[in-house]
Amino acid sequence: MLTSLLAIVVALVIEQLRPLDARRLVQEPLQRLSARVIAQYCDGQASTGRFVWLALVIGACVAALVVDALLSAVHGLFGFAFTVAVLYFCIGFRDHNRSFSDIHVALRTDEPDRARALLSGWRGADHRDASPGEIVRLAIEQALVASHRSFFGTAFWFIVLPGPVGAVMYRLACFLAEDWGRRRGEEFGRFGEFAQRAFEWVDWVPVRLTAIAFSVVGNFEDALFCWRSQSMLWPDKHSGILIASGAGALGARLGMPVHESGTIVERPEMGVGDEANADHMQSALGLVWRALMLYLLALGLVGIAAWVGR
Repeated sequence: MLTSLLAIVVALVIEQLRPLDARRLVQEPLQRLSARVIAQYCDGQASTGRFVWLALVIGACVAALVVDALLSAVHGLFGFAFTVAVLYFCIGFRDHNRSFSDIHVALRTDEPDRARALLSGWRGADHRDASPGEIVRLAIEQALVASHRSFFGTAFWFIVLPGPVGAVMYRLACFLAEDWGRRRGEEFGRFGEFAQRAFEWVDWVPVRLTAIAFSVVGNFEDALFCWRSQSMLWPDKHSGILIASGAGALGARLGMPVHESGTIVERPEMGVGDEANADHMQSALGLVWRALMLYLLALGLVGIAAWVGR
């Protein structure tokens, strides 16, 4: 446990010192792989999608486990270095943090057009018509969800499964759920159904632990109230838990209608208090970092308890 915690800390430090270009080094290769797999195997059937998903995820996990075992057999330090490298490519925490901070700075310096462009690139949607208030809400929502998927969920499964297997499994399952889930059309059919359902299973425990962390380091009562009463209104249940608990912890209102791709998207209101503004963006960044520190502290205490109990 303590070795795993050390690997997470080392990966985070390296990422802060030398941020990973996640889009070029991780997202784009995975998108090319996904496109080839879909072109070759997609027949629109849910059963085929399930088989392909299992082959990809299990194959990647077995490969990571084998490489880790071989390197560890040569020397434990090699295995540790490989684990840190895998975490470095899986976490991507600094990349999201940088995008969020750039949007915050653009709003603070009265550059709404630049903020809209940055937000569109980060979220992968067209927000050219978004008002400054909408930009703030969308950026905070994206930060809450992205921080969970890039760090908290990855760290949970890294601790639970041996070696770097958990991190690989979680991040690949997350990518396939997002990539296959957004695809539409008669040819694609139900091919991506299992990927979305599987990620819901994989993320069931981690997303609730992250929501608890947001609650503990923020406004506890409001976070729990919003979690219980509002999260089920969001289309994606797991994202709803993160956004509702985060909004309650911040004492701000998120959700609500926004301009996206030339239309107004109706969304439920999440959170309590005033509508989120640029000041809440700084608070959201602090909330995520406090939750991260709490996560690391909890892992450290569990590791020490396990070591003492031997």
